[in-house]
Amino acid sequence: MERYVIYKRVSTADQGRSGLGLEAQARDLALYLETYSPEPFEIIAEYVDVQSGKDDDRPELNKAIDHAKRDKAVLLVAKLDRLSRKVSFISQLMEDKRLDFRVASMPSADKFQLHIYAALAEQERDFISQRTKAALKQAKLRGQKLGGLRDKTMKRNEALKAQADTRAHKLEGIVKPLREQGATLRDIAASLNAAGISTPRGGDWQAVQVKRLLERLQKK
Repeated sequence: MERYVIYKRVSTADQGRSGLGLEAQARDLALYLETYSPEPFEIIAEYVDVQSGKDDDRPELNKAIDHAKRDKAVLLVAKLDRLSRKVSFISQLMEDKRLDFRVASMPSADKFQLHIYAALAEQERDFISQRTKAALKQAKLRGQKLGGLRDKTMKRNEALKAQADTRAHKLEGIVKPLREQGATLRDIAASLNAAGISTPRGGDWQAVQVKRLLERLQKK
């Protein structure tokens, strides 16, 4: 019998109280168990952290890992970034021979593929952060004030534009190979979401957004 220790994470206290994010994770976990898990299976424990993915010292995650190793169970998460947003932390988990973990939204991915997705996601987040800072610096040099409600809106819009301008180039190495291998738009969207790569507005990818991204790349 396959046994699972479930781990969920949300980033803020408000999300923890309201259930925002937890519902989506529960849905993905249930889909994995119903569709991809060997049968019979048993959920032996469930842990939830209300904490940023940038923090590696998360008490409930530590408990979940210890529990899974102690009872020789599979640690199951909805998305890779629920474990961590740091590729170094993901690598440590992969190297632990006593721990077996699965990602519900990437049911067929092996450890090598998970490592690649984690690395790409971290690289993409760092690049976008630096690009946004550079765009805001240029705005300041042009004499734009970055204070007040109107200026905050301008600052946000310019940051979003900077992200959109660089996103297609940054994601080219991910989406083009997947498309060339026959992946559907929906498959590519699911892969980007599973890797923790958000859209320019911080949401989840949909097939129509992937289509626009590919069209942008064709115009280059």
